[in-house]
Amino acid sequence: QVQLVESGGGLVQAGGSLRLSCEASGRTFSTYAMGWFRQAPRKEREFVAVIAWSGGNTYYADSVKGRFTISRDNAKNTVYLQMNSLKPEDTAVYHCVAGVNTGILTKTPQYWGQGTQVTVSS
Repeated sequence: QVQLVESGGGLVQAGGSLRLSCEASGRTFSTYAMGWFRQAPRKEREFVAVIAWSGGNTYYADSVKGRFTISRDNAKNTVYLQMNSLKPEDTAVYHCVAGVNTGILTKTPQYWGQGTQVTVSS
């Protein structure tokens, strides 16, 4: 079992930056692929980014590629999402997710955090 707790959300102006963190419980954190999904008001949840258990492979949604960076620190059981050049359309609740591999994680995460709100004003 893996429990995920996000932090770092908030209100930022367009063009600004935020860094989200997700701390995971459980001794098997380092064996899971980790990632982020988001859900904007009145929209479906969408994939944002994932990172392999080793940190060696990362994948991003086209909408965030070049602006967001996912990373992880297995010693701290934590995954990060650095978000730069934020746009109003990035406004959403961001959820940390975990799964057995990156391929499955982009579609059907096994574990979800409660989410943290990110609001980008224009």
